[in-house]
Amino acid sequence: MLALSACSGDKAADEPVVDTEAPVVVVEEPVVVVEEPAPAEEAVPVVETPEAPADDVAVVEVEAGAEPEVLAADAGEQLYNTQCMACHQNGLLNAPKLGDKEAWAPRIAKGKDTLHMHSAKGFNQMPAQASADVSEAKVYAAVDYMIAAAS
Repeated sequence: MLALSACSGDKAADEPVVDTEAPVVVVEEPVVVVEEPAPAEEAVPVVETPEAPADDVAVVEVEAGAEPEVLAADAGEQLYNTQCMACHQNGLLNAPKLGDKEAWAPRIAKGKDTLHMHSAKGFNQMPAQASADVSEAKVYAAVDYMIAAAS
C-alpha cells in the first residue's frame, strides 16, 4: 500500500488511501427458496347410490344450477312420433330419415351437443323444436332416439 501526501498538512496522513485500480470482487449470497406445503385436500366421502333401471326413466343433462327434467324412457320416441316424423319419415326439407345411417353420419360426426342445439334452437331448414309446450330435454331425447336409430 502506498500513501502519498500533498500540501494539505496533517489531514492527508490520517485518511486511508484507496487503490482504485485494484480488481473488484462481488460476492453474491445464494438464494434460498422456501416452498410452503400445499394445503391438505379434504377427503370427500364416497356414497353409493342404487342405480335406477334404464327402462324406467331417462335423465337429460341441462344447464348448471337447473334441476334435471326426468322423462319417461320412451319420451324421445313419443316426441318423434308426434312432432318429428312429419319431416324425418319422408326426408322433407332435406331432413335425414329415421334409421338412414348414411344421411345421419355427417350430422352425428358434428357431435351430440351440436345436434341438440340445432334441433332445439333451429338451424338452416330445421325449425326450432323447443317451445313453451316442448322442453329442450324432450327435444334432446328425440334427437337421441333418432341418433340411436341411425347408429
